[in-house]
Amino acid sequence: MSRTAAILLAAGTGSRMNGTVPDKVLAPLAGRPVFAHSAAAFITSGIADYYVVVYRDQRQMMELSAYAPTPSVLVRGGRDRQDSVRHALAALPADIALVFIHDCARPLVRPEQLVALHKIVRREQAVVLAHRVTDTIKEHRADARLRTLPRAHLWAMETPQVFSRELIDRAYAFVARKKLRITDDAQAVEQLGHPIALLENTQPNPKLTTPADLAWLEFLLAPFSSSPAA
Repeated sequence: MSRTAAILLAAGTGSRMNGTVPDKVLAPLAGRPVFAHSAAAFITSGIADYYVVVYRDQRQMMELSAYAPTPSVLVRGGRDRQDSVRHALAALPADIALVFIHDCARPLVRPEQLVALHKIVRREQAVVLAHRVTDTIKEHRADARLRTLPRAHLWAMETPQVFSRELIDRAYAFVARKKLRITDDAQAVEQLGHPIALLENTQPNPKLTTPADLAWLEFLLAPFSSSPAA
């Protein structure tokens, strides 16, 4: 029987937090660490049979293990995000058929979104949580001229990003073989020319990147602070 795994990425250095917190995924947010919000959403959704938690160092591993879903394996991250994902994929059991990949610096993901993504990936093999771009986006060219990009076709990628095991393994093998640098998992799958479905997220799902984001996330979480799935 095939199973679903969730890779929870927590190994980032958080350099743009400028030292305001020792570790952004362990920073307190609405009464518990940032990481714990993502973990709780996955547990509540019930979509995953197996978890890989990617950690940065031994000290962080010990703290993350207190909040990690079960059953979990903890895997040390690599030099950058794509190396961390490769390490996590290599740690998956053979019977895993579907893989969620989530940046735990996005603590506002909701259980119902995870359930919806799980349904879509079984049909499409690749799906990403994303939101429509509402700003006017311009490309700044080498000749200092601007080109307006058609906003109707622009989407901002979020996580989770979800794939069939076979597809994401093949995509990361291609990236490694070609020595490409990528910024998200969908970009790896793009290299194979495989279509990727989008699940529109109409709710805020920001990534904790700078110190100001903590206050913004606290505000957004306030309506859910009394819910066990928050």
